[in-house]
Amino acid sequence: MRVREMMTQNPVCCLPSDVAQMVAQTLRDENIGSMPVVSDRESKRLEGIITDRDLCCSIVAQGLDPKSTPIAAYITRNPVTCRSEQSLDSCAKLMQVHQIRRILVVDRDARCIGILAQADLARLQEPDKVQRTVAEISKPSQTIITAPDAA
Repeated sequence: MRVREMMTQNPVCCLPSDVAQMVAQTLRDENIGSMPVVSDRESKRLEGIITDRDLCCSIVAQGLDPKSTPIAAYITRNPVTCRSEQSLDSCAKLMQVHQIRRILVVDRDARCIGILAQADLARLQEPDKVQRTVAEISKPSQTIITAPDAA
């Protein structure tokens, strides 16, 4: 099966100049956890992706004003992408290798045409493939964060 058969087409997108509050409201209203960031609404040329976690852990946690803070500095640039003609198995492998739960689908001109989520794979793939994908995506990262020494 190909990605185009399972992806969500024409995903809701935002712009780098959009402010955090507007992006957060869109995520809430659309009941989604991430959104492609595009250069403009017409061409939908992919610039990156922003997640609800990005907004919370970067903008809110730093005490920045979400009503006036553009998201441009907080998006993930050059996200992992796939093409609509790729197989679902190859896309699942990309998710596993990069430990991501969503992958953006682009055309040959780098325009965002869809998004494929881990949940989409879960609805279609055999249970053992789903289990393998979830297990790989969910492995703890190698980054260890330690608390600063108390003075």
